[in-house]
Amino acid sequence: MAFAHYKIILSYNGTDFAGFQRQRHARTIQSEFEASLRKMGWQGKSILSAGRTDAGVHAEGQVVSFQMDWEHSDEDLRNALNFYLPQDIAVRSVMQVSAEFHPRFDAKSRHYRYRLFCQPVRDPIREVFAWRVWPQVKLDVVNTAAEILVGSHDFRAFGRATRKGGSTIREVFSAECQADDGGYRLDIVANAFLYHMVRRICFILVAIGQGDAKPNLIEEGLESETVALMGIAPARGLVLKEVVY
Repeated sequence: MAFAHYKIILSYNGTDFAGFQRQRHARTIQSEFEASLRKMGWQGKSILSAGRTDAGVHAEGQVVSFQMDWEHSDEDLRNALNFYLPQDIAVRSVMQVSAEFHPRFDAKSRHYRYRLFCQPVRDPIREVFAWRVWPQVKLDVVNTAAEILVGSHDFRAFGRATRKGGSTIREVFSAECQADDGGYRLDIVANAFLYHMVRRICFILVAIGQGDAKPNLIEEGLESETVALMGIAPARGLVLKEVVY
């Protein structure tokens, strides 16, 4: 049997999932993807992934990999997977990579985007993929605070390590909020992220932009390694855009 190592880029609507990682008695991206692979004869134990998105978080550029004996083209593999996968998961691309490739450890950066809009009245359709906030946020104030995030810092005030005893130091390459489609998008690119880091940062930046938190709260959090303001932004506004290798 001639096994090949495949790199897959996945897109999914995370609304009805309990996150990416396989769980007992819960619907997850990993469990659905592995179930589809098994229908095609895959006998592996577990796929590898670039990261584990939370319950309700979406993705356009999640990366997974696995080994499989597949005698057809990469395009055929993509089409077969999309045939078996549920409608809220799609394979965007398939390529063969070296046996040493690891989607998590080989990643150079990850790009997350958070969407929000400012409106006093709820919007049931729009709020499926964005966080509605009110009062209005001041974009210049948000971006001034976001600039402080750039660089290598200990982000323990904004999230927790993905494993017990793990480092909380991360390097943020860019952090910017822009007006987009009648709302805003916050784009953060970093080498890696802590658990809940993007959603926590977004929650604090919105509070700063609304005048409900001190403008220097991000800076204080990085220096003191703690932030008194509690809370995280809802999962529905967050999308894993891209993983770069």
